[in-house]
Amino acid sequence: MTQERSFYKEFFILYVALVLQNVVTLSVNLTDNIMLGAYSETSLAGVAAANQIQFVYQMLLNGFGEGMVILGSQYWGKRQIEPMKRIAAMTMQHGLVIMAILFIVISLFPEWAIGLFTTDQPIIAEGADYLSIIRFTYIFFAITQLLLAILRSTQVVKIALYLSAMAFFVNCGINYVLIFGNFGAPEMGTAGAAIGTLAARILETTVLILYIIKTEKNLRMKLRDFFHFDRTLWKDYMHVTLPILITNGLWGANTALQTAILGHMTAAAIAANSAASNLFLLVKSTASGAASAAGVVIGKAIGIGDMERVKDYARRLQKLFLVIGICSGILLFFLRIPVLSLYDLKPETKEMANTFLIILSIVDVGMSYQMPTNTGIIRGGGDTMYVVKLDLVSIWLIVLPLSFFMAFVVKAPPAVVVCCLNADQIFKCVPAFIRCNSWKWIHRLTREETQAIQ
Repeated sequence: MTQERSFYKEFFILYVALVLQNVVTLSVNLTDNIMLGAYSETSLAGVAAANQIQFVYQMLLNGFGEGMVILGSQYWGKRQIEPMKRIAAMTMQHGLVIMAILFIVISLFPEWAIGLFTTDQPIIAEGADYLSIIRFTYIFFAITQLLLAILRSTQVVKIALYLSAMAFFVNCGINYVLIFGNFGAPEMGTAGAAIGTLAARILETTVLILYIIKTEKNLRMKLRDFFHFDRTLWKDYMHVTLPILITNGLWGANTALQTAILGHMTAAAIAANSAASNLFLLVKSTASGAASAAGVVIGKAIGIGDMERVKDYARRLQKLFLVIGICSGILLFFLRIPVLSLYDLKPETKEMANTFLIILSIVDVGMSYQMPTNTGIIRGGGDTMYVVKLDLVSIWLIVLPLSFFMAFVVKAPPAVVVCCLNADQIFKCVPAFIRCNSWKWIHRLTREETQAIQ
């Protein structure tokens, strides 16, 4: 009973904070979309296309961060701090390299980047205008996301929620003033939304760095610590992280291709998909939070060395994921009407978004089981290659070819294409269940203290 109470307490403290952080963070995007949807459907579509680039970037940063959490949480279970600091340094170094590459590409080829997702010239122009400002957020976003991942590996998660809430209010306030030109400010539309996001990102990073300097007690990292490089630990880190980067990169490309497929079907489809997907991502936070919390809990238990506890936790988590999925699917179904009523969209666009959300409310149930099981339990337990193989088969050999065929050969309606694009969220439940309950995913990844810091 003591172990059971300890498990639920540990999981739900992490889970609630991570879900609330994700909800608040995504509420910023949802509010941006609602404001831009009220301002101009073209602006909404342009920013939606630009945000696909941000999504791929975020997925890559998350890959480096998740590698830190998986390996770092096992060291945290053993209370070995020095290896965690070395791994944290390499996490930041890799993330900043990705940031620099993306910044250069977007600075040189903004129209080309937006043109990957739509052929509509007014939408491309709006998206490029947004990118000209939003590219400066990339460095602040990288630093913040990776520092939060480092803290999450030591089970420090509340600061992320506070930062997200602060960013939400700052971004919304500036958006209200600059998008519409309120209080005598210039009416800037898409550029105003970008300025709001940039201001919020700068403030987030500043406050987080001050928190780490003044308050953080677990790792006590200093600036000089981020210049360390340990070849032995780097091999361990990349062994864990590389498969995650491949998976996240594939997932980011898959999401971007979904937008591209719908964007090349009808002019209304990209706006409808943007309105639907932002609400879906908001509700999906329940599954994302479960995956992140499960990864930390499982990793720490493996680090302690109690394998029976690991198996017990995995069984309990799978039952929780099913309950979370059913509840979030029902929530999405009933939220769709009031949220879509906030958008000022054409009737056919709004009806298409409503259809998309009905489909996604069913998809959410399956996704809420398979995603936390695959990326939380199995990947958090050290089996990072399994998810790569599963996604390669399900997404790139089944989902995307089928979706392209239905969209451009059969000329099926957008709703049918959305079903095809999300089919993997249902059928991946079966291999997730089989793999999880085989226990083959449990791997100890840590070294002894003397090995790790040599």
